[in-house]
Amino acid sequence: MSLLSIVVPCYNEDESVGIFLEEIRKTLKDYNFEVIYVNDGSSDDTLKHIKELASENSNVKYISFSRNFGKESAIYAGLTYASGDFVGLMDADLQHPPKLLPEMMESILNEGYDVVAARRVSRKGEPKIKSFFSQLFYKVFNKISDIDLVQGATDYRIMTRQVVDAVLELPEYNRFSKGLFQWVGFDTKWIEYENIERVAGESTWSFWSLIKYSIEGLVAFTTLPLSVSTFLGTIFSIIAFVYMLFVIIRYLIYSEAVPGYPTIMCSLLLLGGIQLLSIGVLGKYLEKTYFEAKDRPIFIVKESNMDEE
Repeated sequence: MSLLSIVVPCYNEDESVGIFLEEIRKTLKDYNFEVIYVNDGSSDDTLKHIKELASENSNVKYISFSRNFGKESAIYAGLTYASGDFVGLMDADLQHPPKLLPEMMESILNEGYDVVAARRVSRKGEPKIKSFFSQLFYKVFNKISDIDLVQGATDYRIMTRQVVDAVLELPEYNRFSKGLFQWVGFDTKWIEYENIERVAGESTWSFWSLIKYSIEGLVAFTTLPLSVSTFLGTIFSIIAFVYMLFVIIRYLIYSEAVPGYPTIMCSLLLLGGIQLLSIGVLGKYLEKTYFEAKDRPIFIVKESNMDEE
């Protein structure tokens, strides 16, 4: 029977890991599966509870990082270590409903899809401002990048081994998995579901961390901001040159300087702001290049039971 590997990134999920495994066992009782918990440097008892689950269940595996490397690194590590013919990706807090797993597997096995992924069609229970910025992100991303993200797309999915191997061939340090999954292509089926509250604990994703993550995604898949900076620089250079000609001509005709100290100050502040913004955008791309050039490992494993028989 084919093996389904379920990769579960975990950061401070000590209250959720046991409940998650119980739900998975009930849902996948007719499948051959393994659960791979990736402990992303948790500061609570997440690793302790995972070890207890692993000692009681032979199909529970774990990887524990030397520190917190971030969810993207945890996803990459899980995909790297997963040996299943099919690989699933889920969150430990059960906001990704396990009841969808059988339907996902059937779609891959019987309908010929390479990927079956889930998308949220509502964000009930979330702050309105968070929902607004989430929708705005998808619209902006799809407008300026070369790939299209499905509105409400999540990391929750099941992939064939071919798809996983394709994703692993993209070992970039700055990772945005939603974009990478879309970039590699393959036939994908989307299953819709309503937003679900966490089963336990609190989310470690603050509003600002989500904003930062969105910026990382935009920078990873488009260079348009650099082009915008160049465009703005060109436009304002032309305006400045025309205004300079106007000042010179007026002085030659009327022998008087052009009044308008406030206007000049506003113009200087505006141009200075645009210059700083452009430098910031350029710096962001240089930052990405800097980290890629370092070629540091995406994650470091401190301990694992993946090699145990």
